[in-house]
Amino acid sequence: MSQIIKPTVTDVNILPNPTLLDAFRRIARVLWRNKKSRVGLLLMSVFILVALFGPLISPYPLNDTNFQFMQGASARHWLGTTQNGQDVLTELIYGTRISILVTFAVGLLASLLAMAIGVTAGYLRGWVDEVLSFLTNVFLVLPGLPLLIVIASYSPAKGMLIIILIIGFTSWPWGARVLRSQVVSLRTRDFVVAAVLAGDSMPRILIREILPNMMSLVAANFLGASLAGLLAAVGLEFLGFGDPSTVSWGSMLYWAQNSDAMLNGQWPWIIAPGLCIALFGTAMVLINFGLDELSNPSLGGEYA
Repeated sequence: MSQIIKPTVTDVNILPNPTLLDAFRRIARVLWRNKKSRVGLLLMSVFILVALFGPLISPYPLNDTNFQFMQGASARHWLGTTQNGQDVLTELIYGTRISILVTFAVGLLASLLAMAIGVTAGYLRGWVDEVLSFLTNVFLVLPGLPLLIVIASYSPAKGMLIIILIIGFTSWPWGARVLRSQVVSLRTRDFVVAAVLAGDSMPRILIREILPNMMSLVAANFLGASLAGLLAAVGLEFLGFGDPSTVSWGSMLYWAQNSDAMLNGQWPWIIAPGLCIALFGTAMVLINFGLDELSNPSLGGEYA
């Protein structure tokens, strides 16, 4: 009698000859099927729509300062006004675009660096792996927020671009460690060994054989780096290291704190951007539940 062999967790994650398009389709299907990640996707879609169509739905122009200073919430100004007489709801809508742009830009930069370093170290091994792993370990032990503050303090340039670069170039180590471990496991698989023996080039093996089987980890790393980037950017802006002329959730908190918004009764000016930060971060956490299901079939994933 033939024996039925149950696949292990590692086996069920490997697809026969997948493509990157197959991997993205699989991720989208699992994310939409998972109830928690579906809520996260819908919540994130709301923020993205606000960011895209902000000027069309904002009640007033952003540069309109013809209102009473530090006015509380009212029918005309749902979230009150600032110390300059600007509508807080208008700032919140316009600030959504900048905050989301910074969040995803940091996540993309950190993910690309993590992929480049982690995949290279895991596939080539030898002295390349030792050098890149040493570099990763050095960045892992560096204190995150103090390092960001020091770099931002002595940077000659200010603004969103420098914040994206600073956070992105300091947020890749954890992702690189995880991706390296996965590549070390995949490089010994039969389909990778067969591709090597067939004479395929390293870029083709990485793109065609290895990356499609680790896209869920790449996506999870992107979400994690984006969430860390959002919190780090808000922290830097709140401490005054951002561009004061740019409206974002972090800069709103900075100006609200400097204007003693709570003492003057203008509490919506602080609560509104803080709530947006919490909801947007919650959306990414909920989406990550679907990625966990995809990368770990023991949780009831698609290939369990």
